[in-house]
Amino acid sequence: MAIEQLSLNQVNRDLKECIQNCLDCHSICLNTVTYCLQQGGRHSEPNHIRLMLDCAEICTTSANFMLRNSDLHTRTCDVCAVLCERCADDCGRIGSNGQMKACADMCRRCAESCRRLAMTAA
Repeated sequence: MAIEQLSLNQVNRDLKECIQNCLDCHSICLNTVTYCLQQGGRHSEPNHIRLMLDCAEICTTSANFMLRNSDLHTRTCDVCAVLCERCADDCGRIGSNGQMKACADMCRRCAESCRRLAMTAA
């Protein structure tokens, strides 16, 4: 029983961390969209803006699925991990200044926690 309780506590910790990472990633992606539109040039490429908006949206959706304890949250987490990784790569491609690096770093953290959560429930 103690081992089951220990693993349940870890799952709950991972779940809470993943929810927070999704919410933080959503926020920084939206802030970075505004930043990129102000910068113009390659920062405001339509595909880049769309990717950041897609990332923000799936992060919100994934957090909501986890908060509701949906039995499909592992699927949204899996898709979220893919989009966050793509967004991180694209932000790195666009620039290495503070805003772009912060967005890429948060997207990578979110991708990692979503991937870990999706794999533990698989």
